[in-house]
Amino acid sequence: MMSFTLSAVLQVSLLATGANEYAAAHRVHQDTGRPMVLLVGAEWCPACAQMKNSVLPRVARRGLLRKVAFAHVNTDRDSRVARSVMQGGTIPQLIMYRKTNNGWRKHML
Repeated sequence: MMSFTLSAVLQVSLLATGANEYAAAHRVHQDTGRPMVLLVGAEWCPACAQMKNSVLPRVARRGLLRKVAFAHVNTDRDSRVARSVMQGGTIPQLIMYRKTNNGWRKHML
């Protein structure tokens, strides 16, 4: 039973990565109106690793990520999604979409 449970948890974790993580955040964003924040980067990028492993955990500890729909977008694995949201080719990029009176607005953070 333990191995079945572990297997199920791992499968759910894998489904929640990449494009699926973006899709889940986008769904929450559309359903709730909460801003969507995307961290676009790559595993080989030192600045991306710094953002993901140092900066974001501090933001999460302050509770700020609970107020948004958040997703990581890997430029190598999710290149289609990355190209559609990025401005220019440099990484990391932190992007926020928020609802305004005129629709959804994109902000480069």
